[in-house]
Amino acid sequence: MPDETDPYVLDSVDSRRVFWADTVADLIEAREPTEPIVIKGGISPSGVPHFGNMNEIVRGYFVAEVLRERGYTVRQVFTSDDRDPLRKLPRKLAALDGEIVDLGAVDAGALGRNLGKPYTDIPDPFGCCDSYGAHFASLVEQSAAALDIPVEMISNTEQYEDGAFEAATRTVLERADEARELLAAYQDKVDAEYVPFNPICENCGQITETVTDVDLEAGTVSYRCTDMEAGDQVIEGCGHEGTTSLRNGKLPWRFEWPAQWQLLGVDHEPFGKDHAEGSWPSGAEISRAIFDHQPPVPMVYEWFTLDGAPFSSSAGNVILVSEVLEFLEVPVVKYFFSKDPRKARDFSIEHADQLVAEFDRLEAIYFDEIEDASEDERKRAERVYPFLVDSIRPERIRIPFSFAAVLGMTEDEALREEIARREGHIPDDAPEWAIEAALDRVERAREWARRTDNAFNYDLKRASMPTVEIDEPTAAALDDLADFIEAGASPEEIQGEIYETARRHDIDVGDFFATGYRLFFDQPEGPKLGTFLGKLDEPFVLARLRRER
Repeated sequence: MPDETDPYVLDSVDSRRVFWADTVADLIEAREPTEPIVIKGGISPSGVPHFGNMNEIVRGYFVAEVLRERGYTVRQVFTSDDRDPLRKLPRKLAALDGEIVDLGAVDAGALGRNLGKPYTDIPDPFGCCDSYGAHFASLVEQSAAALDIPVEMISNTEQYEDGAFEAATRTVLERADEARELLAAYQDKVDAEYVPFNPICENCGQITETVTDVDLEAGTVSYRCTDMEAGDQVIEGCGHEGTTSLRNGKLPWRFEWPAQWQLLGVDHEPFGKDHAEGSWPSGAEISRAIFDHQPPVPMVYEWFTLDGAPFSSSAGNVILVSEVLEFLEVPVVKYFFSKDPRKARDFSIEHADQLVAEFDRLEAIYFDEIEDASEDERKRAERVYPFLVDSIRPERIRIPFSFAAVLGMTEDEALREEIARREGHIPDDAPEWAIEAALDRVERAREWARRTDNAFNYDLKRASMPTVEIDEPTAAALDDLADFIEAGASPEEIQGEIYETARRHDIDVGDFFATGYRLFFDQPEGPKLGTFLGKLDEPFVLARLRRER
């Protein structure tokens, strides 16, 4: 067995599993867990719950699914640490419909007036949910549902108010001296006056860290509402002195996290590398020493970047799951998260076509459609692919993403299907559900082109011909090009003929291409023209080149 204090479990075990989730499941199973097995993730509501925050949910999902495959009942939970205090104003927020807005677009005062208060005691700045904390949790829940991942959301505030945390809180306060000594080994700020409980001031509603007395027989703590340090600023306390119950406050994070493990019976929790060197070591020790509870099987994952830069709500480098699913299918997104958690990666919107191509290859290997696949590729595809899709369907159709983007240049759905059939991407005997799903990718590829403004971001002007000034030599050249296409030519041959036609008529090649782009796109530039025209329906191409419609 590996060292249970080492969070880098994927490095510490000698596993020949092709899928990392199997390795984690092996470690959980080796402990002979009681059912339901509990897989947990969690987050403190702050800023925008972005795509990067899905690490714990999706990676936890894979482990849960492996265990379910082995016959276990699994409960996947995600805690919203919504009794945490709001320490600073986020620069951006997300509406429930996925729109990311600046503070100026909402009731920012609802946040500014409530610094230091629990997220669930702060009004929702959008006015649609019971609190700011509830709004944030709703976004997380929506994101999981959009990825077809069943997750049970748990509110820390509700757990405290219902008394679920009370036993753990009593345990910590009963063993306060031991808890203080233990935590002091990890945090310099812990001194002889430190009490591991943060009451909520009954006067101003802020969380305070100053406890003046503990009465466990009465189940109360006395406190003074003092200033709270929040980064480089100080949130002023009101100075009120009072007494409150153990339900009206919270454990500090270093104790709250292991308390959650005991309370929920957590068997596994993945987390980012920021916790690996700090919160995890102290949490594991506190779990054993204070709560007499075995900590869950951990797993550290590397963060990933967004287009080469860290996720940052304040800097605007952020994307929601709902936005990602506008240009990628759910199985492709799950494929991204199925990769080795130990490796740092970049989620590149610009190169989303490459991610889709990777998924398509994995899928094709699974269905034995790739002859040159390596043995490792075959083993991985066989193991991982079933966890990415809701059902195994050999008849599925995947139009190559870049070609789907080409099809997206026209709004004519019938033409899209016609071109895809002509190019061999839709078989004659394809079932309707497969055709519909295949053409759905066209809309996603179109959105990708718009979002990145790449070489596919053009609209074919099919309904009416743009107004283009054409002189006699150019008109003659266009007619010749139409005749060449009408005689029968491949897309590559058409591309070459555009150059030759321009030269024969003594027309600047760049100008001739620009005229073609204006005729078809009403733009001076566009995709590889000959290749594109060769994929369109010929009657339309001929009529447009001859300026008939």
